[in-house]
Amino acid sequence: MAVLRILFTRLRTEEKLLADAAEREHIPYELRDISDVWYGGSDFCNSEDVVLSRCVSHNQNEAVAQILEAQGVRVVNPSHVMTVCGNKLTTSLVLEQAGVAQPRFRTAFSTDAAIEAAEDLGYPVVCKPVSGSWGRLLAKVCDRYTAEAIFEHKAALGVMHNTFYIQEYVDKDGYDVRAFVVDGEPICAIKRESEHWITNTARGGQASNFQLDDETSSLLTSVQAAIGGEFLAVDLFKSQGRWLVNEVNDGGEFRNSIAPTGVDIPAAVVRAAWSKRA
Repeated sequence: MAVLRILFTRLRTEEKLLADAAEREHIPYELRDISDVWYGGSDFCNSEDVVLSRCVSHNQNEAVAQILEAQGVRVVNPSHVMTVCGNKLTTSLVLEQAGVAQPRFRTAFSTDAAIEAAEDLGYPVVCKPVSGSWGRLLAKVCDRYTAEAIFEHKAALGVMHNTFYIQEYVDKDGYDVRAFVVDGEPICAIKRESEHWITNTARGGQASNFQLDDETSSLLTSVQAAIGGEFLAVDLFKSQGRWLVNEVNDGGEFRNSIAPTGVDIPAAVVRAAWSKRA
């Protein structure tokens, strides 16, 4: 019998909500901590199962998806979607090729080139790690002196930080939007407000409902068409009268978005996943 398997390495609120939603939807499911799993042993999923892979580590999540896909198991989201969303440069390149509006960005591979790239964009700029979440290790760079210090510091952190991803700073008037796309359909969004320029709810941003309109829904549909996937969390902000895509997440957290929007996000996710079974 096919089972919806919810795999995790740390049981967070989201995974519990997904399990509760599967229960309500009468979908057979299993919550499974895969911290003790090793590849090459006995299979821990069957080919007829559908898997929601929810490891905290993006690298582990992508590895799990690749292993299961090699065994013929359907994973939501697929590993190729994780690959795109797990690297900000890759995401930007895919969106650029698809003509999706986003902030201007530059990439460099040395501190000197990174400074030149920042000055080409014009200060202020935002320096981001190519991989990461929750608004961690972001730096707003306001002048050349700050750029020299930040890029030198990042270069000293190791190879993971030696690819410099630099984005124009967008004055977003104190808020951005986190929108959810399930099975290709934008289902809801929250407005995240903060006095800090980083508005993530993980960093204290306050969430309220944001009503999607034709413009934002069309933009979100374009993102999903470019990247694929059954469940995307897309960050948007508005600049000079038009919406831009800031980032796209393949395993987004949603616990702070259910109450403000009134939308049962986990139920939508498990239904979409379950519909993909063979």
